[in-house]
Amino acid sequence: MILSEERQTHWAHLLTDAIWNDDLVDYSDEDQALRIAKKIIQEFVKEDLEIDKKAKEKVASLKRGVIEGSPEWEVLYKKYYEEERKRHG
Repeated sequence: MILSEERQTHWAHLLTDAIWNDDLVDYSDEDQALRIAKKIIQEFVKEDLEIDKKAKEKVASLKRGVIEGSPEWEVLYKKYYEEERKRHG
């Protein structure tokens, strides 16, 4: 999943606003809360890109030469993606 920096910032604002509005936490420094939320989102995106890359590499390494975008490729990609996601917790 590729999210632009603007989108990541938007999600960070949504996250911190939701937590604040639900009275789950009181921020002593809203800017710091936004920076932390954005950092967490960036780490998630980075991890997701790594998992995506590994899943694609696994499909590409198959000897039968599965064509990217084919129904078989999609099924295998989803399977390998989920396996990698489980490994990362």
